[in-house]
This record gives sequence, structure tokens and C-alpha cells, in this order.
Amino acid sequence: MQESPYLEGREDLIDKFQRLPFLENLDPKYVEKVLKLSKLRKYTPGEVITAEGTYDSWVYILLGGAVRVVKHGQEIARLNQLGESFGELAVIDGQRRSASVEATEETLCLAIDAVFFDRSQDSHERTVFFSVFYRIVAEILAQRLRLANEEMVALRQEIDRLKREKQ
Repeated sequence: MQESPYLEGREDLIDKFQRLPFLENLDPKYVEKVLKLSKLRKYTPGEVITAEGTYDSWVYILLGGAVRVVKHGQEIARLNQLGESFGELAVIDGQRRSASVEATEETLCLAIDAVFFDRSQDSHERTVFFSVFYRIVAEILAQRLRLANEEMVALRQEIDRLKREKQ
């Protein structure tokens, strides 16, 4: 992994990153605060970005390349769209990573150190930021749940079809 220093003072990146789906609803002052504790990370094909079962506090936004999500050795998803994110679950519940994420090609991510969320001195500012952040994460998780439900229905239909063929 190649890693930049923290992006503090990089006001030139605020407009660019605010166009990403994960950050588009944030006020520029909050995007600036996110950048203060964010790094750019570049990964090579096959490199593990997050490992299943480990603890860390990073949320990732895909800026280029592609990754695969692996749980118990089984690929469960691929991400390759600008602005897609991963790592939110471990940040929300503080639990171990539920899956590994591996680069499938040269990949660039904005890595956000989520301990940032607890560092704000202003409780009103922290409350506003948390409410926007959790809204964004809720929208991402709702979208993923809808997709998982569709996949589950398709799998159940396939199981029913196979059972009928067996009889």
C-alpha cells in the first residue's frame, strides 16, 4: 500500500470530494473536517485492504480501480464504481470486520479515519455531523439490503426449481 499524509489543509480537494455520493450531502466545512483525518491509499492487485475478523476505524471510498468483498473465503460482492464505499459496518457497531476487501486491480481509495467523528469539541457540530453521516450510511445499507433481498428471492426460486426437478 502506498499512503499519502493526512489531507489536512487540502482545501483544493473539497469540491472534488464533495461530488462523491458518500460526501455529497455534507456541508463543505464538514468535508474539510473529514479530509483532515483522511488519507489517499493506493493498492496493488491482490492486496488486502481490510481483513475479515480485524478491528480498525477506517471507512473507504473508491476513487479508482476495483475491489472484491470476501467472506469466509467466498466472494460476495465486487465494487468498481467511483464513490462506492466500504467499511461502514465496523465503524457503526465497533465490531470486527465482517468481510475482507481485496483490490482486484490497481485501486485508489479515500480512507477516512472514523475516530474523527468523536474528536469534535463542539457537541452541536458533532451531533449535526453524526446525523448526516448516519443518514448517508443508512441510505447505503438500505440499497444493499434491497439488493440482498432480490438475490435471496432469486436463490429461493432456484432452490424450488431444483427441488421440483429432483422429484
